[in-house]
Amino acid sequence: MDVKQAGLSLDSLVSSFNTRIAELQDLVVARNMYPASSITDLSAVDTTLKAMEHQLQQIKDRLREETLAIPKAKKLIKASLQQQQKLQSMSVYAPSYMPERGKVMHHDNTTCSTIEEPVKQDYSFGIQEPKEEPAPLIKEKKGRGSPPLWYITANELDSLSSYMRGRLTLDKINAAINDMAVYAEANSQLITAPRKKLTESTIEKALEVREIGMAEGVKGKHFFLETDVKGPSLKLDITGKAILTVLRHLGRISESRIGHHRVFILLRPQ
Repeated sequence: MDVKQAGLSLDSLVSSFNTRIAELQDLVVARNMYPASSITDLSAVDTTLKAMEHQLQQIKDRLREETLAIPKAKKLIKASLQQQQKLQSMSVYAPSYMPERGKVMHHDNTTCSTIEEPVKQDYSFGIQEPKEEPAPLIKEKKGRGSPPLWYITANELDSLSSYMRGRLTLDKINAAINDMAVYAEANSQLITAPRKKLTESTIEKALEVREIGMAEGVKGKHFFLETDVKGPSLKLDITGKAILTVLRHLGRISESRIGHHRVFILLRPQ
């Protein structure tokens, strides 16, 4: 039964009660010809009927309020469905699991440097609009920005041949991209750190990455070394090597040999 039919039914019920009340009032007049002992009973009936009339009126008022609220509820449902469609569309491009970029610490007895959390990315379109590529920087000057996080999309993964894709998933590959950004950030910290803040355990690595950072093809770009790959998501096992192959194929990284180091450079996808 819809709201309109319910209102009509209530009107009919109230009309029936009114008719019944009129009949009882006629009976009251008729019974006034008899002894006054009957007046108490009729008064009780009249009080009960008036209370029922009041309750029915409250029901009608409540029903009217609910009827007026229906258009607002429909608008709210429509807006909720539109929002749900947008979120479902966005979820196609975003990995279901996105690990937080960890913090890399360089410790000595007196100082430590911490890599900041990456700037929040917009995964709605799979690829972040890159910022201006920073120029090569010199020691003691302001450091580079955070390494880019150009995640791959489901369409890019599906475009790979089955033998290249293997058992790799979107989540595994994008978690590895997160790790690579952490490695590159750690190297950027070493390049820009003042010499007096380097410890005996980090100075040799800092000198190496600074020399590599000045090499042609690497200068001014974010990079990491094969020896930096130590997890948590990207490791130098069969899966890790397959991920590096896929990312190289999709244009997220390039590989170069500089001295005895295997260097991976983070690239902007074409």
